[in-house]
Amino acid sequence: MINIFNYIDRPSPIHRLTGATKLVCLLLWSLAAMVTYDTRILALMPVAALALFAVSKIKFRDVKAVFWVTFVFMVLNNVTVYLFSPEHGVSVYGTRTLLFTIAGPYTVTAEQLFYHLNLILKYFASIPLLLLFVCTTDPSEFAASLNRIGVSYKVAYSVALALRYIPDIQRSYHDISQSQQARGIEMSKKESLVKRLKAASAILIPLILSSMDRIEVISNAMELRGFGKGKTRTWYRGRAFRAADILCMALCALLLAVSILSTALRGSRYFNPFI
Repeated sequence: MINIFNYIDRPSPIHRLTGATKLVCLLLWSLAAMVTYDTRILALMPVAALALFAVSKIKFRDVKAVFWVTFVFMVLNNVTVYLFSPEHGVSVYGTRTLLFTIAGPYTVTAEQLFYHLNLILKYFASIPLLLLFVCTTDPSEFAASLNRIGVSYKVAYSVALALRYIPDIQRSYHDISQSQQARGIEMSKKESLVKRLKAASAILIPLILSSMDRIEVISNAMELRGFGKGKTRTWYRGRAFRAADILCMALCALLLAVSILSTALRGSRYFNPFI
């Protein structure tokens, strides 16, 4: 079974950070990637993200399904940008270096290729940190750390339930899929893609019904235990902030500051090598 957006327990320094620390770092990192189109900064961020993956001991096979989905979306996004605005890079950088013409208005310029390079780097700068956050954050500990920084424990617990519910849905889908195949419905690569999609769509109704039943069971159990009656609650998996947490948040804040400062000093979000 392929795990998507699932917590993977590994003995690493990244796992030992609190969930709130990883959330703050993710937000600061993402803002830094969104604020700037400075290719130098965007090129360093994926390298740093890959280094963090190595430290976390998360393997590529653990996240390859999400990686390929992201890769396809990235390609589609770049193709769409080019189809609707084949010379957007020219308007951004203010120069036009024609390489060759495809047909009609569709030309290939150095400025447009450089703009697409920045779009690709933005994906590779942001997505790895999101995957790292999901794969290294224990939902129960994440809820406790959110409550520690001032988020209502009801909201924090709802977030934890949502994160823990994702692997449950995956397991249910896998079990239903195996049951369907045992009844003779072919869903392997032997069948065409269209037939496999039709077979997969037949799983949706039992999956929705089983999910609704599980939601009712959980809500009844929480109500019977008096969840939400008190103003506060204790946390079994709660952890205090340590020096490593403060250091990581400070480094991500510094990255955001560098991104904003480079934009302010240049007077533009775009690093322009053509002038």
